[in-house]
Amino acid sequence: MALVPTLKTWLLVVPALALLGVVGYRAGGRALHLDAPATAADEVPAASGATMPLQARQLARQLLASERSAAVPSGLPLDIRADIEGDTDLFAYAQRLRLQAGNGNAEAGWMVSRVYDYCAIYAMDPGGYQLDNTLLTGMGMSASAPMVQARERVARRCAGFVSSDGLGRSLILTQRTLAARAGNLAAEAALFADGQPLKDGPEYRRNLVERVMESRDPEAYMAISTAMGQRASGDAALQGLVAGDQFSELAWRLAACELGMACGPDSVLMNNFCANGGICSQDGGQDFSTFVYDAAVSRQGAGKMKTLVEQLIKRSGRA
Repeated sequence: MALVPTLKTWLLVVPALALLGVVGYRAGGRALHLDAPATAADEVPAASGATMPLQARQLARQLLASERSAAVPSGLPLDIRADIEGDTDLFAYAQRLRLQAGNGNAEAGWMVSRVYDYCAIYAMDPGGYQLDNTLLTGMGMSASAPMVQARERVARRCAGFVSSDGLGRSLILTQRTLAARAGNLAAEAALFADGQPLKDGPEYRRNLVERVMESRDPEAYMAISTAMGQRASGDAALQGLVAGDQFSELAWRLAACELGMACGPDSVLMNNFCANGGICSQDGGQDFSTFVYDAAVSRQGAGKMKTLVEQLIKRSGRA
């Protein structure tokens, strides 16, 4: 999911920032010690206070095993996506995710790709990243301060990654392909937006967009957004959908926020736009939606934008 926008009309880029290249990934890492949950079905007392009979204990074990098989593997929260927000150590988080992704957890695989995407520019050259922060601070420009603050947050959260990790486009696409083939819709949508769809053809493109709308998955909405802007103009497969102009891309992003994507002032979304794209709100308290209507959409266009967002939410609600 490329979170740096393609809409040049609202880029507020500090000219000194020239760090938008990325490279690949290191497979090694710190050892993980994940303790398995205790299996204590034998010790469950019966209602009368006596020990459960053998048949009941066997049934309890079966139920416990079934519950565990459906749960998120040990070492990650029930909501795998939650830890990418806040002040999480993203290096350690990525290690836990990779372990679970290797065990077939498609959601973990998708979130690995999001961490790589977020940390890539920092990981390319951590030392140079900090030097650029110093340079930006010394420029004394009004636009520099929020960018430096955002970049410092990236540096804190991504500390641990180094240039030899090579968090680049090739690795991100590989990770997303694995997650998409394992069944993660957001990863599949991101591949489409990256110009590397799992399949080709108009039927696939329309089907994918409709599946994203039906899913009500905010990350899938955000992931597909860049493919639904001007890049989709003239695509007959997407006729009748929210696609084809600058409003469409933003509408998909705003709809993602409406559906529950973290879009607040301190969210990864806002932090990434500012740190990695130079698109910074001068009001540190603005969430993404407020920022869009304040900086990217004219007063005349606000009504159209709200209509498009409502259309996306309404259509997704019909599933």
